[in-house]
Amino acid sequence: MKVIETQSLSKYYGRSRGIIDLNLSVEEGQIFGFIGPNGAGKSTTIRILLGLISPSSGQARIFGKSIAENKLSILSRIGYMPSEATFYRGMKVSEILKLSASLYHKDCQAEARRLCDLFEVDTKKKVETLSLGNRKKVSIICAFQHSPDLYILDEPTSGLDPFMQKAFFELLHERHRQGATFFLSSHVLSEIQRHCQNAAVIREGRLAACDSVERLSGTQARRVVLHGTATLPTLSGIKNPVWSKDSVSFLYQGDMKALLTALQKLPLTDLSISEAELEEIFMHFYEKEEK
Repeated sequence: MKVIETQSLSKYYGRSRGIIDLNLSVEEGQIFGFIGPNGAGKSTTIRILLGLISPSSGQARIFGKSIAENKLSILSRIGYMPSEATFYRGMKVSEILKLSASLYHKDCQAEARRLCDLFEVDTKKKVETLSLGNRKKVSIICAFQHSPDLYILDEPTSGLDPFMQKAFFELLHERHRQGATFFLSSHVLSEIQRHCQNAAVIREGRLAACDSVERLSGTQARRVVLHGTATLPTLSGIKNPVWSKDSVSFLYQGDMKALLTALQKLPLTDLSISEAELEEIFMHFYEKEEK
């Protein structure tokens, strides 16, 4: 069953573009990644899926039903986590969790306690005294405590320390094994590569690519910086070289063994090879789309 399906989904804010002719399909039981730079249309898409805003044209269906016509019944089966966690001032964490659970008409006390222990959350604190990371953890618990069928998570790990990021993904995979579906929006390419089965790349409101993560990752490039030389190795797969005094950097898409062999012939004083920035990875899809 298709848990999420959009057909020619478009949204304009006056003359400004939100998303254009977006066609997405997320099958039941998938962990689906949704990646793109700021302003690409990720948040607009999520707001339409949640029924928070209406599309200018096209359709969005969740669990096979129109979100416009079945908003309340659909939302009762969704756990949503916004990119920025904000809560009513003056309330304790325990009160926030109780309020969130009441929206779903469920008694979530036992699961809330388990999740608070997992993420080391003090339920007696007022929400305005919490750090960014602790507000994020409360947001996770609000999204997970009622055990929904579909999780829509917008930048869920931003603000979490590495230990809590690990705990979050362990929880995600626990729920996934139980049959839940995930729609995960992220700027962090490595998260998508490690945890998602399929992913979509959005560019300027349009779908630039949609495939299995394995196939999308096959195009992954590395950022290479060479110090002590301005000479490029003789290899195909080198793109966008940038020279400065006694150094050169470039994007490399090719065999790493061939690159290391070629670099041994250059008079280097230092070098670095790192995962390319997300924007650089996107450029592959942009160039492919334009061609």
